[in-house]
Amino acid sequence: MSTILASLPRAARAVAVDAAKICLDLFKIMVPILIGVKIFKELGWITYLAEPLAPLMELVGLPPECGLTWATAIANNLYAALAVHAALVPSMPALTAAQATVLGTMMLIGHNIFVEGAIAQKCGVSFWGQAALRLGGALACGALLHATFAATGTLSQPATLLFAPPQGDAGLGTWALGEVKNLGMIYLVIAALVGLMRALDKLGVTRLFEKALLPFLRLMGIGGAAATLTVVGLVMGLAYGSGLILLEVRQGKVAKRDVFASMSLMSLSHALIEDTLLMYLIGASLWGTFVGRLVFSLAVVAVLTRIVQVLAARPAVVRQ
Repeated sequence: MSTILASLPRAARAVAVDAAKICLDLFKIMVPILIGVKIFKELGWITYLAEPLAPLMELVGLPPECGLTWATAIANNLYAALAVHAALVPSMPALTAAQATVLGTMMLIGHNIFVEGAIAQKCGVSFWGQAALRLGGALACGALLHATFAATGTLSQPATLLFAPPQGDAGLGTWALGEVKNLGMIYLVIAALVGLMRALDKLGVTRLFEKALLPFLRLMGIGGAAATLTVVGLVMGLAYGSGLILLEVRQGKVAKRDVFASMSLMSLSHALIEDTLLMYLIGASLWGTFVGRLVFSLAVVAVLTRIVQVLAARPAVVRQ
């Protein structure tokens, strides 16, 4: 016990430094976006920017302004999208927990497509195919969740936003102070997540999670090393899982069919612990961001895997 206590200050410093490094890269993207959103709000252009996405947002029961949050997640990352969402909150209707869950789930499935799509492409799958899968999957999962929540009346309470955007017509100084506080909150969240993930890894929780998911993957037809590596991606993130998959592909240890199924599943659901916890910041529920997303992803990839198997078997039948 004394050894553990003695190592805590060193571990805390390492977490703080790593979180600062992560935030430095993130803030280089986020700060210009936040300034741009503020300018568009002052000029009254937010409504016009949101209009092209309004029909899609209506399909999933969200106000048009949420389209900007989702678009930011698609083009950038979840942190930038959360900051944009906080900036938009004062100018749009208050969301229910159901709506926040739908938005959060769509962000989780469709975020950072350009970077993560390029990573997936290196593993031998189509960039555009994976992009279409993620965007279509995000809308389909969002629509299903919206229909389910509307039919059952669940999560109808107001969403709890953990950011603190300034209310009303705040001056420039008040706005800037509020955004600095939000960025500080993001740093604290990242530091907490880094520390939590390391603690869970030390305690063996991530390994238990991996073991729980492994049978489902093998049931879907993802076998051998690909199943184990896919679980790593599901738990730790697409970059981790795809990096390991890429190594195995280059060594000829993973079949092409397994690569497609593995990358498709990781594209729809990855970083199940870390990214899911982020969605608490906008008041989302685990029933959508974790349970709904994972079940949806497993079902979609199971169908895709069967379709690929049928198509792969057709030439052999013709030759006979």
